[in-house]
This record gives sequence, structure tokens and C-alpha cells, in this order.
Amino acid sequence: MKQYDVVIIGAGAAGLMCALTAGQRNRRVLVIDHSNKVGKKILLSGGGRCNFTNRYASPNEYLSDNPYFCISALKRYTQLDFENLVKKHKVPYHEKTLGQLFCDDSAKDIVELLLNELKQAQVEIALQASVSKITKTEQFTLETSMGTISCESLVIACGGLSFPTMGASPYGYKVAEQFGLRVLPVRAALVPLTLHSQDLERFSILSGVSLDVIVSCAGQSFKEAMLFTHRGLSGPAILQISSYWQPGQELEINLLPELDCLAYLKDKRLDRPKAELKTILAELMPARLAQLLSEHYFSNKPLNQYNEKELSLIAETLSCFRIKPNGTEGYRTAEVTLGGVDTDEISSKTFEAKKVAGLYFIGEVLDVSGHLGGFNFQWAWSSGFCSGQFV
Repeated sequence: MKQYDVVIIGAGAAGLMCALTAGQRNRRVLVIDHSNKVGKKILLSGGGRCNFTNRYASPNEYLSDNPYFCISALKRYTQLDFENLVKKHKVPYHEKTLGQLFCDDSAKDIVELLLNELKQAQVEIALQASVSKITKTEQFTLETSMGTISCESLVIACGGLSFPTMGASPYGYKVAEQFGLRVLPVRAALVPLTLHSQDLERFSILSGVSLDVIVSCAGQSFKEAMLFTHRGLSGPAILQISSYWQPGQELEINLLPELDCLAYLKDKRLDRPKAELKTILAELMPARLAQLLSEHYFSNKPLNQYNEKELSLIAETLSCFRIKPNGTEGYRTAEVTLGGVDTDEISSKTFEAKKVAGLYFIGEVLDVSGHLGGFNFQWAWSSGFCSGQFV
């Protein structure tokens, strides 16, 4: 039987950060993953350039039943700490928008950075390996495809249910339940929304059209780009609001967030009275969207043929366009999983289960989910680093 101080199940961002931190403390560490390579989600993220953190990361950017849980870890290992690690390895990067930091070249640079740190910390990695059984006496015993392994500390870092094609599974939740820990209901988040058949048929001609909007639902608003797709709505604004949207709820979308629509339309009616509504709107938004709105919602005609009440209705619709999604695209395209292991079961300092000595949960498997824009990677780095100091 092989003996380790620490075994980490999951070779994603959180698991690798925990491993290198523990290894730097001279702990004998093994990372187990069923995949054929480490950091698969890192490699795919940010269009292959990895939005590895956000300069504005704060507890306000995270969703959890316990919003205070993430505060300690985010303070102890900040976005600046990871940015400094990136600088240490001379990885070229840039700030894109809204504090989002991306690699200049490739997400592979972040994986290589982590692998170099792991090598220096003498961490062992076992890929294409599985764990069939976990038992605990004084230590943990793992029955694996490599044989029986024992360890003092067992870290569950195998993520949530998003991207099942990359091997995502409910394994982490099952381990939690095996040891009597509560798991909160899970659902796909940061995910495109689908539309009812009638709306989908109407908006199908807009597939590929994008514009900046403010989308609101459930008391939350996000000002970013929205994209029409052949399934419904996507883009950063929609992904953000999807974490708050519940089935049956309407979205309110300000299609012209930088404009006082009514004042603008009144001015244009004076300046260009014979110009058709769709012509005026096409100067403010994509032409296909302007035409669809004008013909299906406003009975397109010259501006001088609209009375005050009609112009007010047009302005109100443009500023508060309402649509009720049918659902989401699910875990197949979701960035993260909302819900997971109840943080009330976990120490916010060490990430150790309160009921089970030596058992730790970090990263996405926990009920902590960040907004789009590098916040979930920062949670992985922070929870991985903080747990790595104690395992």
C-alpha cells in the first residue's frame, strides 16, 4: 500500500494550487485525475487564452447560501497574489475589459506555470486514474485503479457538473454525502438561455447578432453584450443573469442603455419627419434587429405618423424589452455549477469538513460560484492555496 500525506482528487485549478502549496510545505502529495491531462478547463477557458483572474475580485462577485464564507480565503490569497505568480513565471498577459486578465498567447502558459511549481514541490500526478472506494479509520484508504493508497488528508477538488464532455461528474457530491455532509441543490449557471418556440421562430433570423444591453432579473442587472443564437440568447450579459434567473421569470432588457429613447425619437421626428422608424433604429443597433422590432412590435412607418403615446410606447419597449426564456442550455455549455457542498459543513479557514477530520473540499464542488470574468478561477486559486496550508 502506498502512503501519502495528502491525496487530492481533481487536477483542475483548485486541486493543482492546493497540491503545490502543500508540496511547498514538504508534504508528500499525490494528485489523481481521470483525465489524460491536467487543467483541461484551464486550457479551454477564455477562448484558449484563460481569463485567469479579475483585478476587481471581491466577495460581492460570488453567489452562495452563505455569502460570508468566501471572504477569508479571498483576503488571504488575492488576485494580486496570483498575478504576481504569473509575473514570476514571465507569462505575458493583458487586461481585456472590466478587470479581466488574459494570457497574451495561450492558456497553456498557465498550465505550464502550475506544472513547474508542482515539479519544484515534488508533487506526484496520476492521470487516467480512478477511485472506486474511500474508507476512513485513523487515515483514509482509497481503492484506485493504481492499487490501494492511504493518506492523512484527502482533498476533493473534482469540480461540479459543467462541461460533462470533459468528464464532469457528481463524484465530489457523492463523497460529501458518503461522509454525512449536506449537499445543496445544483443547477447550471453562467449558461446561455433558450427561448420558447414562438419567440425562437421570431428571433431566429437574428442568430449571430450582438449588441450591448442592460439585462435585469430577480433584482440583479448586468451591462454587457447580448448575443442572439439559434437556440436563444447568450453573450456575457445573459450568462451573468442566468445565475439569478429562475424558470418562469421574465428578463427585462434595455436595448439602448446609453440613450434617452423618448427624447431621441422626438428629436428625430422634428429633424427627419419622413424617415422610417426602422431607418432611425438601424443607426442605433444592428439593422436586422431594428427591422424586426419595427415590423413586429411597432408597425414601421415614418416618424411624423407616430403620435406622442405611440412614441412613448416605442421608447418604453426599447428601454424595457421583456422576454420569458424557456430554460437554459444546461451543463453542456454552462461555465459553472451553482450550489454544491454546503459551506456550513466546511471551515472557511482550512476548508476541512467540520464533521470529518482530514477531509477537505475546495473549488467549484463547494456552494460558491463567481460571476463571469475570472472570478471562478480566483476562487479556485484562493481556496486551493488556503487549504494547502493546512492539509
